[in-house]
Order: sequence, then C-alpha cells, then structure tokens
Amino acid sequence: MKKRYTRFNQTAPLILAGLLFAALIWLLWTYVPRAAVRHGILAVCIGIFLLAELWVLVWRRQISRFADEVCGTLDAAIAGREPDTSGLYEDSLTAKVQGKLRQFYDLMGESRQQSLRDKEIIQSLVSDISHQVKTPVAGMRLYAGILKNPRLSAEKRQQSLEAMEAQLDKLDFLMQSLIKMSRLETGTFVLHPEKIRLNDTIAFAMSTVWAKAEQKGVTLTAQCAPDILVRHDPKWTAEAIGNLLDNGVKYTKPGGSVSVEVSPWQFYTRVDIRDTGIGISEEDYHRVFQRFYRAQETSQEEGVGLGLYLANGIITRQKGYISVKSQKGEGTVFSVYLLNEG
Repeated sequence: MKKRYTRFNQTAPLILAGLLFAALIWLLWTYVPRAAVRHGILAVCIGIFLLAELWVLVWRRQISRFADEVCGTLDAAIAGREPDTSGLYEDSLTAKVQGKLRQFYDLMGESRQQSLRDKEIIQSLVSDISHQVKTPVAGMRLYAGILKNPRLSAEKRQQSLEAMEAQLDKLDFLMQSLIKMSRLETGTFVLHPEKIRLNDTIAFAMSTVWAKAEQKGVTLTAQCAPDILVRHDPKWTAEAIGNLLDNGVKYTKPGGSVSVEVSPWQFYTRVDIRDTGIGISEEDYHRVFQRFYRAQETSQEEGVGLGLYLANGIITRQKGYISVKSQKGEGTVFSVYLLNEG
C-alpha cells in the first residue's frame, strides 16, 4: 500500500499537467474560431508543456540525488563510519545539509568519547573507594573478633576498643572526604564568593589544625595584613587552605614549623603555606594533586590522599590555581593564587 501511494505521489504532477493541457485544447477548439490562431496558441502551449515536463524531470532527478546523498551520509554516521566530505565545500543545498550532518556526527562522537571517559572515571572511583574502605573495615573486624574473647583482660579490652574507635574515626573521615569529593566533581556544591578579609578565612583554616599542631609540637604562624580584601568563598577557601595546612603539619617532624604568608599582587593574591617537612620530589609535583595519590615515603602517616586533590579543585573553581615548590628533606611551599576580582 505504501509503495502504491509513493508511486501515485510521484506521477500525480504529470497526470494533473496532462489533464490541464487537455482542458486547454478543448477550450481552444471550442471558443477560438480562427484555425491559425488556434494552431499558434496550441504550439506555444505545447512548447510550455514540454519545458515544464523537462523541468519536472530535472527537478525530480535532483531531489532523488539529494535524497541519496543525504541518506548515504546518514547511513555512514549510523554505522559509525566517517561521512564522505568530498563535496562539503560546494555551494549547494546538499553541501549545506551534509555540513550540518557532519557537525552532528562530530558532536555525537564527542559525546560517545565523553561517556566512555565518564565510565572509566566511575570505574576507577569505585575501585579506589573499595580499596580505601577495606583497611578500616578489616581493622574493625579484627578488633571485634578480639573483643569476643570472654577471657580478655580489662586492659586489653580497653586497648581494642580504642583501636576500633580510631578505625571508626578513619572510616568517618574517609566518608566525609568522599562526600566532599563527590560534590566537587559533580558540581553540586555552590560557591558564594564575596569580597571580604582574607585574614578571617586564614584564621578559621588555622583553627582546624591548631590542636593537631600543638599536640605534635609543630609551630603555626601567619602573616596577613587585616586590610587585604579578596573576593572568595570563605567556607570552601578555608577548607582548601586547611587541607594544605594539615598536609604541612602531618609531614613536619616535631619541633618544625608551618607558616602562612600573604602577598597581594596586581591580579592575584598569593598565599604561601610553607613547612619544614620531608619535602616532595620534583617528579611528584603534579601527582600530589591526583585523587588518592600518596607517595611511598608518606605511607606511614594517616591519610587517604584526598586533601590536596580537594584543595586544588576548590581553588581552580574560583578561577585560581595552586603551585608547589619543594626540596627533599628541607620542606615544601604550596602557593595559592586567588583572583582579586572573580
């Protein structure tokens, strides 16, 4: 039924033209009395009719060719092949349509590649999370098994409970870090930048590591003029600077120091977090900002390798950046550059 309708649709213009021509001949023979006039008009009409038929045939051939070329381009795109672009630069309707189809094909290709990259990231993230969670869970199972012993002394029981509590704290810290990382990567957290005193943000960041530094015997100092105003999100910026300070305290030996120094520049305000810790090798400068990365020499310290990753993500989303300069055994300087006008 569909084929018959298509065939009729293609021949309908020719049938209609034939009927109109027949009606014209009948009108000429009925209402034009002079034979010479009739013949002249008839000859002109025949010429016009033949030209119209020729134009229709040429037009149909062009439409058919246009449809074939467009369908060929679509078939290639559907099959995953690169469409033929040999006539892409011609000044024709086909070239225009093929150009748009090529743009659509390129966009779909980029979308497929992005989907593959997202899938790889998710797989990597699930694998990393699984690996990180295994350690505290295994520790809690171990101490739970010890606590089941009815003949366990009160002292050993207390030690096991404290050790289990430490594993719970580690697991809680890991989950909080993963939540922050998830919010950062999915863009669900909202920045609220405002032009306020940077001194207050740094003071809040230092308060989060003050007890840890004092317990370890690491000196904390800060130099920031109270009149320095920078447009930034105070909560998330304090989180980033706090992570850098925590990193400095963690890898600085007792008796060492961690300092903060602020220097206003023309376009950026620079915040240097300097420590006298173990240092970072030059080949690890970029790796330290990767998710879950931890250098071999830092494996003895507590941590999951998310602090610097989160700090870098927070600062870059405020149009700033972080650089690192270090020397093994002599300490590290992380420099945070905050855009003065965001």
